[in-house]
Amino acid sequence: MIISKAIMDDACMLAENNLLLAIESEGEPLEYDTVLDGVRAVLDDETKGFYLIARENDAIIGQLMITYEWSDWRNECIWWVQSVYVSKDHRKSGVFSKLVEDVRKRARKADVSRLRLYVHITNTLAIDVYRHTSWDEGHYLLFETSVKQS
Repeated sequence: MIISKAIMDDACMLAENNLLLAIESEGEPLEYDTVLDGVRAVLDDETKGFYLIARENDAIIGQLMITYEWSDWRNECIWWVQSVYVSKDHRKSGVFSKLVEDVRKRARKADVSRLRLYVHITNTLAIDVYRHTSWDEGHYLLFETSVKQS
């Protein structure tokens, strides 16, 4: 298994995995073209974030995306782990752990001291994985609101 940053040639597979992730984790069908454009936007502009992929025999078997939050309270950047997906036939084989290990190394190099992630409250499989791989529940509730008019 090789862990690396994703490149533009990986965009279609990342988008396909994001579609699978949305259905599996939240029952949310997404539009492929919109997701592909979103993936390409990240790959084209690292100020938005970056993807890490786990590759085996030229196939992407796992992925995650890092986005950034500036903390004025801490005067430092916090990295958010998002769009985590591991192909079904590679789960429980350490793919997620290897991806996070690589993220931690990159975060230390970038002087980032904190990683965060969020998970859909009904996604108990992911919650179990996160708890098992040394993630703790934070002390924040996540709220959201739409700014688009209906």
